[in-house]
Amino acid sequence: MTDSHTQTTQGRTGGRRIGLIVTGAVAGILALGALALGAGALWANGEKDDQGYLTTDSERFAAGTRALATDNLDVNLDGADWLVDSGDFGKVQLAVDSAGDKPVFVGIARTEDVTSYLRGVDHTQVTDVNSSPFEASYRHESGHRRPAAPGQESFWATSTQGRGTQTLDWRVNDGDWSVVVMNADGSRGVAADVSAGAKLPFLDELGWSALGVGGALLIGSLALIVVGMRPPRNRPPHVQVGGTAPAAA
Repeated sequence: MTDSHTQTTQGRTGGRRIGLIVTGAVAGILALGALALGAGALWANGEKDDQGYLTTDSERFAAGTRALATDNLDVNLDGADWLVDSGDFGKVQLAVDSAGDKPVFVGIARTEDVTSYLRGVDHTQVTDVNSSPFEASYRHESGHRRPAAPGQESFWATSTQGRGTQTLDWRVNDGDWSVVVMNADGSRGVAADVSAGAKLPFLDELGWSALGVGGALLIGSLALIVVGMRPPRNRPPHVQVGGTAPAAA
C-alpha cells in the first residue's frame, strides 16, 4: 500500500514538472517572437522619412511600349474603412522620377478604367516584383492605337505629371486598382525610378507594447522552467500504525 502510494505521488510530481517545463518552453518561444516583433517595429519606425512614410528603395521600371501598368491590385478592407478614414493610416505615396528627358505621368485608377484606356494600345503589364534582389516581371500587351494624353483623362482617382520627381499621394480604398506610369505625351519608351511608401503611425506603440509583452512572457517562462527543473524535496516515509499495543508486564 505504501509503495503504491509513493509511486503514484512521484508520478504526479514528475508529470507536473514536465508540464511546467513544456509550458515554460512554449512561453519562451512566444516571448522571443514578441521581442522580435517589437524590435522590428521600432527599427521600422526609425526608418520613416520626414513626412512619416516608411518607403522602399527607388527601383528602375522600363519598357519600350507606351505605358507601364500594374496588374489588378485587389484592395479588400473587409469593413475596416473606418480605420483607413481616421488619421494617417492607409495613406500611400509613390515617388516617380523619369529616367529620360520627357515629363512623366503617374496615376492610379480603377482597373476597369485603365483596361478600357489601354485597350488596343501597345503597353506593358508589371506582373510581379521581387524585392531582394530587385527583379520585375513583365507581360507585353501588343496594340497599334495611340492613347490620348493621360493627363487629359478624368477617370484617375489621383494623378500627377511633370519633369523631375513626381510625388503621388493616395488614400487606400476598396476595389480593384491599377497604377500607370507613362510619358506625359503618351509616346513610346517609358523608364522611371519608382519608390513606394506607406504611413503606419502605430509602429512606435506596437513596438513598445510587443517588447513589454515579450519581456513579461520571458520572465514567466524562465520562472516556470526553474520551478519545473527543481528537484522535489525528500519527504519522510509514511509510517502506518496498526494492530494492538502489547500488554503491560
